[in-house]
Amino acid sequence: MIVVTTNGVNGKKIIKTLGMVKGNTIRARHVGRDILAVFRGMIGGEITEYTKMIAESREQAFDRMVADAERLGANAVVVVRFSTSSMMQGAAELLCYGTAVIVEEE
Repeated sequence: MIVVTTNGVNGKKIIKTLGMVKGNTIRARHVGRDILAVFRGMIGGEITEYTKMIAESREQAFDRMVADAERLGANAVVVVRFSTSSMMQGAAELLCYGTAVIVEEE
């Protein structure tokens, strides 16, 4: 599966647009991680617990978007974007979306 943030894929032409595909996940903060984050906030530096959680969320949302594209029969996804939103206190959604297409060599 080719996945790009651009409107097209170099060296290929889009022969069919299948529609929007998406994948999302909602994650809640963990009390133990919050305590560690507070201590790190006091001394400065990267809050690795949250960095890891966001990276895992991004991968899960991305994988779900690719699976959605595969169900439609796509071999590429173009114009891929990520978005986040707060769902409630301590929980956020991470959304990955794009346009599923079929491409072939030019």
